[in-house]
Amino acid sequence: MEQQHTGQKLLDPIERAKLGVKVFNMPFSEAEKVIDEYVSGKNYDAEGLAYFKDQVATQRHIQEKSAELLATGGEIVRLVANAFIKNLPKPPAGNTPGV
Repeated sequence: MEQQHTGQKLLDPIERAKLGVKVFNMPFSEAEKVIDEYVSGKNYDAEGLAYFKDQVATQRHIQEKSAELLATGGEIVRLVANAFIKNLPKPPAGNTPGV
């Protein structure tokens, strides 16, 4: 696909999808290298590439933050469970249940 006013190529949706799958779990620096290698010497539109890289960086940021949020949520659940267990009523001393 070409842009009308510059004659440069745009990443079409299929290329974007293939690249997106390829770089999905990579750190952004590695993903950026893979993208740069893919477009090297092929006259792709710089603004479109910058936008795609920004999308990849945003996705990576969301993945990192969601992992942090999951860890924080797990810590909160652990703290609440511990507090609940500590505050359970204790049976009176000397009373043994079932005797």
